[in-house]
Amino acid sequence: MNKTTNQIICGDSVEALKDLAPGSVDLAITDPPYLVNYIDRNERRVANDSNADAVLPAFNGIHRALKQDSLCICFTGWTALDAFTKAWTEAGFRIIGHIVWTKPYASNSGQTAYHHESAYVLAKGRPKRPAKPFADVQQWVHSGNRFHPTEKSVENIAPMIRAYSNPGDVVLDPFLGSGTTAVAAALCDRTYVGIELEQKYCDLARRRLEGVERYRDIKAAA
Repeated sequence: MNKTTNQIICGDSVEALKDLAPGSVDLAITDPPYLVNYIDRNERRVANDSNADAVLPAFNGIHRALKQDSLCICFTGWTALDAFTKAWTEAGFRIIGHIVWTKPYASNSGQTAYHHESAYVLAKGRPKRPAKPFADVQQWVHSGNRFHPTEKSVENIAPMIRAYSNPGDVVLDPFLGSGTTAVAAALCDRTYVGIELEQKYCDLARRRLEGVERYRDIKAAA
């Protein structure tokens, strides 16, 4: 098996995952389209957010790419949870945890005001428990959604990377968006593999990662 190196792959995640070596990934963290046809206040949309066939089959590829006894942490909302749960189970994952980030503001409202984000902790096999379990209720750090309509902040992603992987491990995000997971992985001294469909976000992710490298160079020279 070839050693996985830092890379941003621009293309369809279902197809691109087929090119990753089986068992080459230590941790997956991803924020796929929630299948809700989301439109933000600036009229920005998320690619494939109404196309389950372009999203849900990716979990088969994620499961294949992950090492045995490892984790996938997947953000998702409640509106299509039945479809996601079915896809996770069919891919071979077990739900072993649920993380909630509380927000001081409501991002939307219906019968309730939406004051949280959530992610599910999915297991391939029997992952070893971390020395210090990650609290399942966290405080949300708002990214401002400057680069992407559903952008997550590095401050929310990096603590999970530190909790569930080790320096040098490979962290995968097959729905990379603006590149946050890859940036967080780089800052945590992990190897990143990101897959993103839209070229503009691939280019943005690479620019952000170039910024991480410049930061490292400055820090090393100080």
